[in-house]
Amino acid sequence: MEPMTISIVIFAASIVLYALNIWPLGVTAMLSLLTLVFTGCLEAPKALAGIGSSNAVIIVGMFVVAAGLKRTSLIDQISGGIRKITNGSYPKAYAGCILLGMIVTSLITSPMVAYAICFPIMDAICNEYGKSPSKAQFPLALVCIGACAILPFGFAISEAALFNGLLKTYEFDVVMSPVDFTIGRLPMLFILLAWAIFIAPKMMPEKPMLPIQTQGTKSADLPKLKLLPNTMGSIIFFVTVFALIFNQTIGIAPWLIVISACFLDIAFGVLSAKEAIAAMAIDIGFMFVGANGMAQALMDTGAATAVGEALSTALGGTRSGLLLCFLFFIIPFILTQFMLNQGVMNIFAPIALLASKALGANPIGLLVLICAGSLTAFMTPSATPAIPIAMAAGGYDFKSLFKMGWLIALVLTPCYIFYVYFVIHIF
Repeated sequence: MEPMTISIVIFAASIVLYALNIWPLGVTAMLSLLTLVFTGCLEAPKALAGIGSSNAVIIVGMFVVAAGLKRTSLIDQISGGIRKITNGSYPKAYAGCILLGMIVTSLITSPMVAYAICFPIMDAICNEYGKSPSKAQFPLALVCIGACAILPFGFAISEAALFNGLLKTYEFDVVMSPVDFTIGRLPMLFILLAWAIFIAPKMMPEKPMLPIQTQGTKSADLPKLKLLPNTMGSIIFFVTVFALIFNQTIGIAPWLIVISACFLDIAFGVLSAKEAIAAMAIDIGFMFVGANGMAQALMDTGAATAVGEALSTALGGTRSGLLLCFLFFIIPFILTQFMLNQGVMNIFAPIALLASKALGANPIGLLVLICAGSLTAFMTPSATPAIPIAMAAGGYDFKSLFKMGWLIALVLTPCYIFYVYFVIHIF
C-alpha cells in the first residue's frame, strides 16, 4: 500500500476515534502520530519538531499566562469594570468581547494569538455573570478566525505581499492590495458578528462536554497575592498582550514572548511552579501536535497536492466564472478542516494562478476565495491552533465542533462564492 493511501486510511481512522471519544483527545492524536511515523508516512524528525513547534508552545503557555492573570486582583477589576460599563448586562459584555476579538484579529497576523489574548477576558465575563464558558468561547474563536484578513491590516497586508510575489513569479501584470480582501469579504464580517452575537448563544451547549482547562481551583479559594506579585501579574499580562500584537515590530517571536511571561509569573510569585504546571493544557497541546503531524503527512505523501492536481485537470477549458469561484472556495474550505489553513493557501494559490493563466481569468478573485475558504476553518482542531485553545477554554469535544459550526459554514459558503463572483469579475 502506498504512503498516500496509508495516510488517508490513518486519517479516516483518527476521525472515527475522535468522534467515539474512547480516549482523551491528546491520546488519540498521539496514537495517530505514532502510526504515521511507524508506517513511514511521516518522518520522525518532523513528528518531533511538531512537539516543539512555536504554535504548540503558545497553546500550552497561554493557559499559564491566563492562570496568572486569574490569580491577580486585576481580573476582578476587569469583571467589575465590564459590569459597570454594561450596566450589569451580560449580552452587552459578551458582544463587547466579540467585537474586541474582531478588532484584535484585524490588527495582527495570527488568529490564534488574537484568541489567546481575548479568551481570558471572555472567561472573566462568564465568571462575573455566572455563565458557562461553553456558551461563549467558540463564537469568540470563530470570529477571531473568520474575521482575519477582512479589514486591510495585519494578516491582509502580509498575505497580499505573499500573493504579489506569486503573481510576479507567474508573470501576471496585476498587483494585489490588502483592500482587495476587504472588497471581496466585507459583508461576511457583518454576517460573522451577527451570528456570533445573536445566534450562536442559542446554539452553544449549556454545559461543557469535557473538563474546562481554565477552571482549576477558584481564585476566591486561594490565598490573596501580596502587593508585588499581584502588581507584577497584571503588568506581565498587559506587556504580553502588547508584545504579541507588535511582535513583528519589536522583533521577538510570539512563542518566546509567551514562554518569558510564564517564567516571569513564576519568578515573581504570581504562580507557584506547581500551579503553572497544572495550568498547562497538555492534552490539548498533544492534540494539536498530532493534528499537525497528520496534516504534514497528508502534504508529504502527496495527498493534498493530488487533490489540487485533480482540480486543475477537472477545470479543463471551462469559462464559467461561477464554477471557478465554487471550486476555489469549497475545496480549500474542506481541506483546511484537516490541514493548517496557511498550508492550504500555499498549496492552492499556485494552482489558482496556473488555472487563471491558462483560462485568461482574473486571479485576484480566486486568491481572495482561497484565503476566505482557508479561514472558514473551525470544525476540526487541525485547521488552526485557535480551535484547540477554544476546546480547552470551552470544554468542547470533537463532535461538538461540527454541531456548533455547521450553520455559519453553510451560510458563509454561498455568500462568499456569489459575492466574489459578482463583485470581482473572474472573466
